[in-house]
Amino acid sequence: MTVRSPSNKIKAWKWGVWAEWYGSLWLRLKGYKILKRRFKTPVGEIDLVAQKGTILAFVEVKYRPSLDEAAFAITPHQRQRIERAAQYYLALHPAVSRFDLRFDAILITPKGRLKHIKNAWQSGY
Repeated sequence: MTVRSPSNKIKAWKWGVWAEWYGSLWLRLKGYKILKRRFKTPVGEIDLVAQKGTILAFVEVKYRPSLDEAAFAITPHQRQRIERAAQYYLALHPAVSRFDLRFDAILITPKGRLKHIKNAWQSGY
């Protein structure tokens, strides 16, 4: 386990906020409407909740040195937390439960390379 200094934590947080902004911009350019950013619940957090047509996507954004590292950073435990947060979101917004639900990932590198993975994983619930 790597221990980060306070200044490194702040840098990582700033890059994460930037990556979420960049990912949301990408989604908007692709025709998605961003319904929520940084949706925090007692059971987990969702970086972006986006809608396109009848699709409701819960999107995890990862910023890492490479796309592979970003993909591997979405652990099974993290996916479970995102899924629980999605259930929480649906309970608060029952009107969207009629949409086709999906878990996406947006992977971003320091050079701005971006990969949007639709249906990055299937829900366990």
